[in-house]
Amino acid sequence: MFHPGAPGAQFQPAGTSGRSGGADDDHASYGSFATFTDPDGNGWLLQEVTTRLPGRVDTGQTSYASADDLMRALLRAATAHGEHEKRTGQYDQEWPVWYAAYMVAEQTGAELPS
Repeated sequence: MFHPGAPGAQFQPAGTSGRSGGADDDHASYGSFATFTDPDGNGWLLQEVTTRLPGRVDTGQTSYASADDLMRALLRAATAHGEHEKRTGQYDQEWPVWYAAYMVAEQTGAELPS
C-alpha cells in the first residue's frame, strides 16, 4: 500500500520516486493505493475510497454506513443551512425539510439546496 508523495505518483511504475509507503496519513478518500499483477500479467491499481464524491453513488438509494457517517452528514447540512439562513436573513422553521433535501441531494449527486 502507498500514497502519492507527489502529484500523479500513483500512475508511475513501482519503485518510482514520489510514492510514499503506507496509507495516506488522514485516510483521505481517493488518497491510498495498492498495486498487483494478476496471473495473466495484467497490472492493477486499487484506490481506497472512504467517502464517495457526489454523483458516484446509486441515486435510487440513500443510506449512511454508520452513526459517524450520519453525524458528519448532519454537520455538513447544519453548516450549509447556517449559510442559507444568513442569505435569507431569517430563521427557517422548516429546517428539517431543508436538512433532508440537502442530505439526499448530497448523497445522490443532485444539486444542493442553497
